[in-house]
Amino acid sequence: MADPTLKESWPYYLAGRPEQPNQDLELRDKYSGDVFARVALADSAAIDQAIAAAVSAQEPLRQMAAYERQAVLDHCVARFGERYDELAYSLCLEAGKPIKDAQGEVTRLIDTFRIASEESVRMTGEVLPLDITPRAKGYTSLWKRVPIGPCSFISPFNFPLNLAAHKVAPALAVGCPFVLKPASLTPLGALIIGEVLAETDLPAGAFSILPCRRDGADLFTEDERLKLLSFTGSPGVGWDLKARAGKKKVVLELGGNAAVIVDSDADLSDAVERIVFGAFYQSGQSCISVQRILIHASIYEEFKELLTKAVGALRKGDPRDPDTFIGPMISEKEATRLHGWIESAVSAGARLLCGGSREGAMLDATLLENVPSDAEVSCQEAFGPVAILEPFEDFEAALARVNDSVFGLQAGLFTRDLYKAWRAWDVLDVGGVVVGDVPSYRVDNMPYGGVKDSGLGREGIRFAMEDMTEIRLMVVRGV
Repeated sequence: MADPTLKESWPYYLAGRPEQPNQDLELRDKYSGDVFARVALADSAAIDQAIAAAVSAQEPLRQMAAYERQAVLDHCVARFGERYDELAYSLCLEAGKPIKDAQGEVTRLIDTFRIASEESVRMTGEVLPLDITPRAKGYTSLWKRVPIGPCSFISPFNFPLNLAAHKVAPALAVGCPFVLKPASLTPLGALIIGEVLAETDLPAGAFSILPCRRDGADLFTEDERLKLLSFTGSPGVGWDLKARAGKKKVVLELGGNAAVIVDSDADLSDAVERIVFGAFYQSGQSCISVQRILIHASIYEEFKELLTKAVGALRKGDPRDPDTFIGPMISEKEATRLHGWIESAVSAGARLLCGGSREGAMLDATLLENVPSDAEVSCQEAFGPVAILEPFEDFEAALARVNDSVFGLQAGLFTRDLYKAWRAWDVLDVGGVVVGDVPSYRVDNMPYGGVKDSGLGREGIRFAMEDMTEIRLMVVRGV
């Protein structure tokens, strides 16, 4: 099948309408480096106008019936399905994501909006009896959830479709207007979402999607008219935004250096297959990518041999080739950074098992062992195609090693022992424990987020909807 044809010029969406005051943002094919499209960039005046429009849209959007909000989300589900190939191809170009991975993300985009459609008509409350004391005899209360108000969303480059969807879809489900800043490196997916939303009957101002320079985006964080800030990205940026966000609620989905434990009773071939996926899917550019692999000493050498062979066989190259598994990193700058971390670890005594080479933005899938615990590739977030191996003998010590991190997003555990699985769930200081699989596993309706430097709050449609609403109570005194 021929590649879809993409427009060469894209507007931003201001108060639900396409605007193209300039073509200042160049989008480059992350594999070839060629410019394939140009996008309008918003200035501070446009962002201010978008926030004002969101405030004006708050009441009309709040008054939309649940079935009307559901119809908007259903329209998105249908149109994303019709534009499936275009969405996947644009993602392949702008993010350098292998085409099979890009297709998988489009499928998840559709799933996320479908889940939001289902949840949009399930905004329930509760009757709460108050007669727990003589003074409250005859009193009853009821509570319901109401939209929090205009929301600010900042989404990252690595899942530019689905991570934007995890902010946009729940906002539409509850009736919150929003302004969205997509990553400047990968704005196209969000703009296609905007193009589809513009086809619906949403009130004017219900959404704005505004690519802009980071240094011009202060209003997304600091403007007091916005009632919630949801940011996905690096810890350094995220915690700085929280410090500047003022009174608004803040949800942060930040980084990690996820660990997986492979215990002595694991199915080694299955664990190898899943860890290859978890560590090197989309060149490891995921906050829950497998970075630290803890293997029971009794199976360490066998497992290492199997994993090294599997990783060494991964095909890298043009992400448009369906057989490509390792595509380019998001930029040569990021590939150079991580390559330096690998070389630094080797200089400090680590052993290179496979990979380790770089050409431009292409970095080989890399495995290391004997890595010092204070090496950047161990204690920081690699966010690229590298993982480190280390043996363990005591399960409790392995759990402690997983917790020995400033991050706490998700962890994986390969074991057949139910009691060890339960122990890991109790002990590991992370947002989620995945048993029988890698920490990179996520389904879009589950509560997803981390602790420690990995963030605040949870995504997953129903849980994001809770963050985007407030409880309103009514107390009724009986006659």
